[in-house]
Amino acid sequence: MGIKRAIKRRFISGLIVIIPVLTTISVIVWFFNFIDGILSPVLDSILQRHISGLGFITAILIVFVVGIISSNVIGKRIIGLFERLFMKLPVFKGIYTALKQLVDAFSPESKGAFKRFVIVEYPRKGTYAFGFLTKECSMKSEGDGTESCFRAVYIPTNNLYLGEIVLFREDEVLNTNIPIEEGIKIILSGGIAAPNRIEAPASHKDPQKAIVEVKE
Repeated sequence: MGIKRAIKRRFISGLIVIIPVLTTISVIVWFFNFIDGILSPVLDSILQRHISGLGFITAILIVFVVGIISSNVIGKRIIGLFERLFMKLPVFKGIYTALKQLVDAFSPESKGAFKRFVIVEYPRKGTYAFGFLTKECSMKSEGDGTESCFRAVYIPTNNLYLGEIVLFREDEVLNTNIPIEEGIKIILSGGIAAPNRIEAPASHKDPQKAIVEVKE
């Protein structure tokens, strides 16, 4: 019985090491073949021969060149011109706008970037979730003229790019000192990358919520 248990434990330990490695390699190989397969037919017809990996390298160079162009004034104007032309297409406009806003949200240089990585009580009382503060807004009542402040929080529900936008009152949002980049890692890791001790900024209004202990 002891030998069987030892063999089982060693086998499981081996799987724990091998599965992430094989999964990572599979994803890289799939991504390589996917990108290479897009440009390879065009390059093959030009060169009259197939060179494995040339499409992938070309795609990387194209992205790099676009990055260089978009970083200067003239390049930004050219890209802006193409964007305005594309925005005139009804179907393209809806898809492009939504995707661009979502991608820009993860860019530190973007004004529309996520403001802060926060904790909110969601989806029910007593249950808490990580989220990204996206915007602060206010709502004025037409009846008595009272104004309520709300914070829009993006809560990922499926990996990172799918989620819900929920409005919370200002005192219902717990700010953290976790950078946006680290917050993304926490979401992608399913919470495994979360630190054992999360501290709120000194400016947090509720001192009793200043520190959150995460038990292992």
